[in-house]
Amino acid sequence: MPDTILYSGAFAQTVLRGGLSWFHLQFLLGFRRLGYDVILVDRLDEGMCVDDRGEPADFASSATRRRFLDTLRRFGLDDSFHLDHANGRDVLGMSRTEVVARAASAVALVNVMGYCHDPAILEAVPRRVFLDIDPGFPQMWRALGLHDAFAGHDRFATLGRRIGAVDCSIPTCGLDWITLPQPVVLDHWPVTPPQPDAAFTSVGAWRGPTGPVEFQGHTYGLRCHEFRRFFDLPSRCPSQMFEQAIDIHPGDARDIAALEAHGWRLVDPLTVAGDADAFQRYLAGSKAEFVVPKQMYADTRGGLLSDRSAAYLATGRPVLARDTGLDGLYPLGVGLVPFTTLDEAAAGVESIVADYPRHCRAAREIAEAAFESDRVLTRFLDAITA
Repeated sequence: MPDTILYSGAFAQTVLRGGLSWFHLQFLLGFRRLGYDVILVDRLDEGMCVDDRGEPADFASSATRRRFLDTLRRFGLDDSFHLDHANGRDVLGMSRTEVVARAASAVALVNVMGYCHDPAILEAVPRRVFLDIDPGFPQMWRALGLHDAFAGHDRFATLGRRIGAVDCSIPTCGLDWITLPQPVVLDHWPVTPPQPDAAFTSVGAWRGPTGPVEFQGHTYGLRCHEFRRFFDLPSRCPSQMFEQAIDIHPGDARDIAALEAHGWRLVDPLTVAGDADAFQRYLAGSKAEFVVPKQMYADTRGGLLSDRSAAYLATGRPVLARDTGLDGLYPLGVGLVPFTTLDEAAAGVESIVADYPRHCRAAREIAEAAFESDRVLTRFLDAITA
């Protein structure tokens, strides 16, 4: 019987957002490619279920439940999962008893942002790996005494690849951090023909669920705080189209108006990238990604390159990315172009447009060299079992 890995993350909760679905799928499919029996451990708290429009719905008839099961079936993952709704009111897949029994002999629980907090599972599994995908926030919360997300874990991994570097301001909290890039299962990401007449795009949230953090005299903000510095990019590059599939609340009406006035086209991510397949189609229909991350990521210089950007690269789409300390982590300048200022962003657009086929080829080459799941996850598992 193959070795077992438990993987826990907010898959069901985010299944109407294709990019977030793909984040979890890369790990689940990647571990399975390596020959592991992977058990997804998931939960939906009361009030998390919605219908196809994002409105609250009961569990049995919700789009959340239906699409979760459809996505697992689509990728052959419906034979090994446990979904707990409302603290045991409803359970799909394996029973809690089965999961606990399997946990005792598992290699590890990979626990994304500590999503699994079931004490029986945590106590049964021999290694509890906290996987940090929001570098800076949980570390600062712990350092400030606000919240300790790391409690109960004995291995600590992060996508913030420069944590511990002299010029990275993410506190280590005295923990020994394993760092890794986002894995990409390249078999599921075929190169698609370049789209020279398409738009520079990205997918994300304007704010997200967390607020800014005050730490050591500096305010570390969100995507909205950083993106405002680049409102003028479309006017600097009038021959190009710029589109953002952005989750932005109507309460941010001033920002919506400013974005549109500056030439940004805004589309609903639930419409254009609302499931795993739609997300892939949206990336393939783009010319390149223009991405501004959360201000937290830029200011801490933690070296994060998002799972979404890795997917753009795998598709053969160049990525023009606000720099988070990427130098030395990836080949830069062709395929992956970092910027810090508006002038550098405009120059990056010009560079990509001037030699677009070369940037597209380089994008895929970077994905193959840096994000290929077999290589990334083998190193990750070697590190957590050492």
